[in-house]
Amino acid sequence: MSAARTLKDYLNTHTIAGELYQRHPDDSLTCYACGHRCLIKDRRSGTCRVRQNRGGVLHVPANYVAGLQCDPIEKKPFYHVLPGASAATFGMLGCDYHCAYCQNWLTSQALQDDDAGVTPRATTAEGLVEFASRQHARVVVSSYNEPLITSEWAMQVFKVARQKGFLTGFVSNGNATPEVLDYIRPHTDLFKIDLKSFQDRNYRKLGGVLQTVLDTIQLAFGLGLWVEVVTLLVPGFNDSDAEIQDIAAFVANVSPDIPWHVTAFRKSYRMTEPENTPATLLRHAAEIGFNAGLNFVYAGNCPGRVADLEDTVCPFCKKKAIVRSGFRVLKNNILNGRCVCGAVLPGVWCATETSAVISRKQPPPEVAN
Repeated sequence: MSAARTLKDYLNTHTIAGELYQRHPDDSLTCYACGHRCLIKDRRSGTCRVRQNRGGVLHVPANYVAGLQCDPIEKKPFYHVLPGASAATFGMLGCDYHCAYCQNWLTSQALQDDDAGVTPRATTAEGLVEFASRQHARVVVSSYNEPLITSEWAMQVFKVARQKGFLTGFVSNGNATPEVLDYIRPHTDLFKIDLKSFQDRNYRKLGGVLQTVLDTIQLAFGLGLWVEVVTLLVPGFNDSDAEIQDIAAFVANVSPDIPWHVTAFRKSYRMTEPENTPATLLRHAAEIGFNAGLNFVYAGNCPGRVADLEDTVCPFCKKKAIVRSGFRVLKNNILNGRCVCGAVLPGVWCATETSAVISRKQPPPEVAN
């Protein structure tokens, strides 16, 4: 029996009734957990392979975990969220994309690739939050596979986490729908979105549609989620000046205060031909981002080789508000959401019992309009 078959049998026993779908008279279903909006016939599953139609009822993953660990929040990456805090991160199996360079392919491609797969283990929402508490985390994050396709389970976890005073967040490819964003918004604070390219033909190779991701960024920001955007720069795929400029301009048009991370590709999974991304390209892309009007651009995966592009710099006084090396915060000069010059910096700098305190950028009092 193949590994994928064994995993599928396991997953069939770890489900709950889904909520993100519409039932049709012939018992087929339209799922709207992700942008594919799969029409799923009885006894079939969607593109993700984990959302299944059983007699006109959508069954979705629940009560297991395939990946669980505690990381610095900067690793997600969220650079404007509780600097230096730990994030308890859980993941399940499956994805709605099939990126050849996926760094989490063991979980994301588990049902599509016999070489992938990890052994899942049963858990509860309370158990995951207890893990976060034992690890002294301050944030609970759904990641490792695509969290949108397991939104119902994530919301069960997030409801418990919010009651315990945790912030909650998705680390997502951004292949969302307005319905799923409305569904997760009441229990979710943070949303990291990958903007993998600005060419639709590139997105088609990965299994997605560019416009869907662009819409997600705009909708998530408009809903008040704290949004940070990541672009993994892959040589020969999305690293032309024109494409980098298009990405930066789009993000800046949504809001110049959205942090944009340009990160380095490393040979992984089925993509072994391009060379690893040089730090010089990251520095160049960051310069393009600043020239496009973005206030916060970061270069990742190359600690010590990207000048001060790991640091948060106040756009008003140009002083370093946060100094970082890799995923470590070396110095945090932000107090109550303000730079030492008095300017309010955009970010989630503290947490109440059930919600984030989100600051939008404001100049220091002496230069306010």
